[in-house]
Formats: sequence, structure tokens, C-alpha cells
Amino acid sequence: MKTNLNILFTVLLVVFFFNCKNNKETSVETSTNTTTTTTSTVEKQGQAFIADDGSTPNILQIAIGSKDHTTLVAAVQAAELENALVNAGPLMVFAPTNEAFAALPAGTVENLLKPENKATLAHILLNHVTPGNYSKDFLKKFKKLGQANNQNVTVEVIGDDVFVGGAKIIASVSAGNGIIHVVDKVILPEN
Repeated sequence: MKTNLNILFTVLLVVFFFNCKNNKETSVETSTNTTTTTTSTVEKQGQAFIADDGSTPNILQIAIGSKDHTTLVAAVQAAELENALVNAGPLMVFAPTNEAFAALPAGTVENLLKPENKATLAHILLNHVTPGNYSKDFLKKFKKLGQANNQNVTVEVIGDDVFVGGAKIIASVSAGNGIIHVVDKVILPEN
């Protein structure tokens, strides 16, 4: 019993040591007789920033590699939602193309990318994420989907086409943590 406790204690110390050693936030303090200055540098942290060449690409990795989704990637980065798109999921992301963002009124994207509009941008982007991993054909069985921003979007089927929140699914790409449905329109939340 004592041996087990010693092993557990040793493992905890090792984990604590490496956790402290790998802390990415650094703080440097300089003091003089009259003033103290603190400088802090914070690097981005989380699953989205871990290099992994061995597994199936996740939703974020696929979006980053797509020339048709550079605006979406810039928006995800501005809203700091990278880690949300790499979690285990499964997730369905309805990914508007660059053309879909360009169809918004002039200046909308530029305004949303400003730091002071981060919360609004995140709310809009979360309106494009649904828990689950359903194919376009399986989505035909739904009337509504609950989105990650706690709102619902309608699902409509017209012929063989599926529309989610008014956006037509034009392609689908499987990812390691779900599926990306490429859509032709930005799905704006009701409020």
C-alpha cells in the first residue's frame, strides 16, 4: 500500500513539474527605485495549436487548407474559436465559402472582424455549428437543427437539394471530428 502511494506521489510530482515547465505565459518584472514594469506575452494555447500529422484532419485543419474558405478561417481566428472546431465532436460545420461572405452587404465582414465585435462574430459563427455527424441525405429527415449558439435553423429539402438556415449545401467533406457541409450563404442568426 505504501509503495502504491509513493508511486502515485511520484507521478503527480512529475506531472506537476512538466505542467509548470510547459506553461506558455511568461512574465518579466523589472524594478527600479521608483517604478515597476511588467511585461506579459501569451501564446495561443489549446488543441488547435498542436501539430499532428498522423491522424485524420479535423474540421479546422481542412478549412485552413481550403482556398475557398479563407474568410471563414480569418473569422474563426478573429473570434478565437479555433479550439472549438478541433474538439472531439462529432460536429457538423456549415462552412460558407468566400463568395458567400462576399455576398453580405459591403463592409459587413470587415466590421465583424474588428476586435470590438468579437462576441457578435462568435455568435454568428456558432450559428454554423451543430452537434452530430450527419450526411446531406440524412439531414433530409430533419425540420430544424439546434445550433451551438442555442438557436435553431430550419432544414428544407427542395428536390435533391438540402437548405440549412436558407443556405444550400453544395458539398460535404468528412473530417476526423465530424463533417463539413460547404454552403453557399452565411447563416445569420435571428437575433
